[in-house]
Amino acid sequence: MEIDANTMSLVAELVGTAVFAASGASAAVGKRLDLFGVVVIGVLCALGGGAVRDVLIDARPLVLTDWRYPLVAVAAALVVFRFHPALSRMRATMLVLDAAGLALFTVVGTVKGLEYGFAVYAACIVGVLSGIGGGILRDVLVQEIPAVLREDFYAMAAVIGAVIVSVGERWESRIGHWTLMLIAIAAVFVVRMVAIRYRWEAPKPKF
Repeated sequence: MEIDANTMSLVAELVGTAVFAASGASAAVGKRLDLFGVVVIGVLCALGGGAVRDVLIDARPLVLTDWRYPLVAVAAALVVFRFHPALSRMRATMLVLDAAGLALFTVVGTVKGLEYGFAVYAACIVGVLSGIGGGILRDVLVQEIPAVLREDFYAMAAVIGAVIVSVGERWESRIGHWTLMLIAIAAVFVVRMVAIRYRWEAPKPKF
């Protein structure tokens, strides 16, 4: 049975919401916050990027119109809170979850921008801000310097995914909407994980 693009987009957004909520909750657990703090940071991390995207495209934020998004975010945060002792490598787990969330939200945000008639560059901006928004909120709330300001290949990975979606749109009829999204998601995730593995970064001041 063929699944339409709207259903694909919904599934991708809900998965991204769960992943970013887990990433935010993992950071909160690492800071020894209580249950309320873990859930709040998980939810804000999960829904922040999407809210930024919806404001930019002049749409009603989905978090206010669709109960599934906050429900998924809360559920993911609770799961992390309950089972965090089983996550023996919290730092590594958080990085993987964050990379996955960055990939999903960047791609979905770029697609939304194109659907609303934005120019290619504007759709890329919407996608990148959608991808990095949740991570910025998470880092600020747990009193960390946002990754986007200290790790060059955080935002760069999002840019690569947004460009793939925007440029690949003209060949979408040949390769398929879902295939294009998967390619872009994989590109963002792989670039981010390779950058973490090999410590890619931009030049920094010498002291």
